Amino acid sequence: MKFSIRNLLIGLVIVIVLAVVLLRGDQLVELVETMKKGAAIPLVAALCTQLGKYFSQSFAYSFAFEAVGERMNPRSTLPLVFGTFFMNTIAPSLNLAGTTLVVDDARRRGIDPGKATSAALLMQITVDSGFATIMLVGFAILAFSVGLSPLWFLLGLLVIALVSAMVGVLVLGRKRPALVLKVLRPVERLVNRIRARFKKEPLDPWANRIVCSFSDAAGLIAHNPKATAKAFGCSIVASSCELACFSLVGVGFGVYHPEALICGYVVATLFAMISFTPQGVGVVEAAVLVAFTSFGVSSAAGMAIALVYRGIVFWFPFLVGAILIQTTKTFRHEAKKTVRAHGKSDALRGVERTAKRLDEVKESVRPCRKDE
Repeated sequence: MKFSIRNLLIGLVIVIVLAVVLLRGDQLVELVETMKKGAAIPLVAALCTQLGKYFSQSFAYSFAFEAVGERMNPRSTLPLVFGTFFMNTIAPSLNLAGTTLVVDDARRRGIDPGKATSAALLMQITVDSGFATIMLVGFAILAFSVGLSPLWFLLGLLVIALVSAMVGVLVLGRKRPALVLKVLRPVERLVNRIRARFKKEPLDPWANRIVCSFSDAAGLIAHNPKATAKAFGCSIVASSCELACFSLVGVGFGVYHPEALICGYVVATLFAMISFTPQGVGVVEAAVLVAFTSFGVSSAAGMAIALVYRGIVFWFPFLVGAILIQTTKTFRHEAKKTVRAHGKSDALRGVERTAKRLDEVKESVRPCRKDE
């Protein structure tokens, strides 16, 4: 059989799925038994609202690429929504691991890597900002009702810091490209040294190209506020759908306390983001149980809600993501070898826009060349 990288990747995905199922498959059996104890209509509605989240995110991705002057329809971005969840599950990294998949898929469609990175970063900013908005409301409710735990407050600050850092990267890419270049140049040299050890040819100089395209893309985002606002709006809708999913699961098990449901959702999502276990498996359930008990909800109901909700938001997108990730350009290897016609014209116009910035960047490149 002819060796194929695609077949190797598919085999790796299958192994990972089997490993997760073997390690946590007992939850699937427990999930089915627990769901039988809840009201059927709210649980079915919860699954439907969670599906609404994924479709909203596919539109958010589409608007994020529109903000950087590229076009990807929601049908193409929907596999990326599930694929990024799969990547973030097998490589916990504050939900940033899936960015690699998005950038590579876009690159294979002929989209400039700098623009693709900016679009992926913008998407992650809107996702985290949408959750942060609901988180702040939830924490405010918690602070005025039963009090806000210092630990939860510090974890909330981590989310705010993460969003601020990503916004800072975009701002630096536009305002201080020379500073970004100083960071990338040592990475470029390190990569070439590693390739040299394996007797590989050094890569073509890419730091200058990435900085210039990234700077242009950041400028495009600033000049396309409508598309950026649409992406943020879709992310708000997505987070609202997920909150509705959590609340409906709670209603299905007899919990009608709004504050408990809102804060339970905030805690569940927050711990899923920051946990070092895949999507917070094991950690989220415990955190939700603690949150519910602080509102007087019984431990049995709290555990049932946490288990069913996690089944909907973990097992469903994980298994679907393992399938849909294989439809992305990264797996299909249908990369375009030439840039699309409109991409070429954009590139030509980009040369004029970045000519002055290149002059500024050259000043910072000279010291790096001396080190080489």
